[in-house]
Amino acid sequence: MDTLITGPALLFAPAHRPELLAKAAERADMVIVDLEDGAGEGDREAARDVVRTCALDPAHTIIRVVGPQHPDFAGDVAMVRETAFRTVMVPKLTDSVPTEVAGLDVIAMVETPQAVLNIAALSSHRDVVGLFWGAEDLTAQLGGSHSRFCADEATPGRYRDPIRLARSQVLLHAAAAGKFAIDAIYADFKDLAGLHSEALDAARVGFAATACIHPGQVTVVREAYLPDSSQLEWAGKVLAGATDKGGAYQVDGQMIDAPIIEQAKRVLHRAPQHSSGMPAAGE
Repeated sequence: MDTLITGPALLFAPAHRPELLAKAAERADMVIVDLEDGAGEGDREAARDVVRTCALDPAHTIIRVVGPQHPDFAGDVAMVRETAFRTVMVPKLTDSVPTEVAGLDVIAMVETPQAVLNIAALSSHRDVVGLFWGAEDLTAQLGGSHSRFCADEATPGRYRDPIRLARSQVLLHAAAAGKFAIDAIYADFKDLAGLHSEALDAARVGFAATACIHPGQVTVVREAYLPDSSQLEWAGKVLAGATDKGGAYQVDGQMIDAPIIEQAKRVLHRAPQHSSGMPAAGE
């Protein structure tokens, strides 16, 4: 399913700003055209017309509609069906996937307490291709004010425990259902070092991509998802020692067996066009 995700850096762009949609498409691996928070509560029909008439490539575009509780939800979904776009992101889910999106490729957003508790049902739904989660909406619905520890607390910048739990649940349930997982946005778009650290963790733990809210975040996310030269060298050695008969062996003092071989393949799979000349995962 992660073949639907064409690169690690996904960039939100408001649906009512056509000039920003084009710029986002030039910059990012995929564009999330936002009819929800990014578009606000302005002229919805004008925003829908922008989506109808934009020249974005459907293979690199996700349409985020408003949530099922919103009075404009059905209209947003109906508009998507008029276009060539087929991947929709549905926010504010609780315990089920609405029938209005049946047959579309649905990215289910886990950003309510109910969605976290019902994540198994959401992730296993036949129309759901992937999961995305939102730390800030979840924090607000929990009654909290900060998703991360603040400067006057221990480990500033780190997610608080309920938020970390939700992130882990999204990844675990997506993998169990054979779907992809997209990591949440990093709200402080000026903190590029913090973004890099979090995106690096996302890549290495198994997320397919990280969502961006500012064009300046795209390059940082891409760099974080790329394995460095030492990782590529290690992965090449691991696969060079593998045989069809299996069995454990050593690489640089590390014991290697089947799970480590699969991890090495994933490292090589993240290399751009497998430029190292080493085989990609499954090759």
